[in-house]
Amino acid sequence: MHETTDTTDAPAVTVSRELTFGEAVKEAIAEEMRRDERVVLLGEDVAEAGTAFKVLTGLVQEFGPKRVVDTPISEAGFTGIGVGAAMTGMRPIVDIMFGDFLALVMDQLANQAAKIHYMSGGKWRVPLVVRATLGASRRSAAQHSQSLHAWPSHIPGLKVVVPSTPYDAKGLMKSAIRDDNPVVFFEDKMQYKVKGDVPSEEYTIPLGVAEVKREGRDITIVATSSMVQVAVGAARMLEAIGIDAEVVDPRTTWPLDEKTIVDSVKKTSRAIVVDEGYGRYGVASEIASVIAEGAFYNLDAPVTRVAAMHVPIPFSPPLEDATIPTEKAVFDTAKRLCGK
Repeated sequence: MHETTDTTDAPAVTVSRELTFGEAVKEAIAEEMRRDERVVLLGEDVAEAGTAFKVLTGLVQEFGPKRVVDTPISEAGFTGIGVGAAMTGMRPIVDIMFGDFLALVMDQLANQAAKIHYMSGGKWRVPLVVRATLGASRRSAAQHSQSLHAWPSHIPGLKVVVPSTPYDAKGLMKSAIRDDNPVVFFEDKMQYKVKGDVPSEEYTIPLGVAEVKREGRDITIVATSSMVQVAVGAARMLEAIGIDAEVVDPRTTWPLDEKTIVDSVKKTSRAIVVDEGYGRYGVASEIASVIAEGAFYNLDAPVTRVAAMHVPIPFSPPLEDATIPTEKAVFDTAKRLCGK
């Protein structure tokens, strides 16, 4: 995989504003389009409609229809265009309206974008960003509600980003656009209105660097995407009964910051992995394996997963809510592992 070093942490002194998750994503894209004319955006309804979630509203007015391109309804077609554009010097962002539609573009991603640098002996690069959504609880039924970030995480040659806050979303998006490898960037569709502090100054966040969102000593909760908020909520509940939980956010599932995760578990001796993807053969399983291999002799209890139920996501609101991890489920699991 071609390595890039064009990333820096946020400056020590910053002026922060409060942005929503969606605003942070749009600001990152707009800044990169201003910085580099090779950055283009294409997908269904990305121009006039600003995407189905209105995240990119206004970009076509600033950059014009040649750089913000509404495509026909053919994910396979316009993702292939993105791969070709990246190979010939552009830095395209391909918008996949729902992450479930990755099923339509896996040949372009897994067999083309991910392999070209390797198969060309390093002569070709594919600096492509694929934006996709994940997350249930929007009442969108089984074909629009899955969290499928394990799919591209499984493929050598792809990088995968799962931000949990507006700050992370902006910094990671800018790094993804500047990276010379294909990156799949997952945004939880239920997070777009969530607000958080975002510096006004220029900053990026390196891919492959986890963050400890909450310090603790009794148990580590590793959580991805919106499950970070679930983990933090569970940690507050645990604090009330005398359990001090540490919350670790990997921020990228590949590269995966194994050291930060393992070091945390070595300190606390217990671990839960929380992920909204399916538990079977999923991201939670991979991280649990990393912990088991790296911190086995420090564990006082089995590594435990809390993930989406292994069923199609229901349309029924109470049934849908029952399929995904909750603060209460994480709380109960941590309480049991800690012997409370």
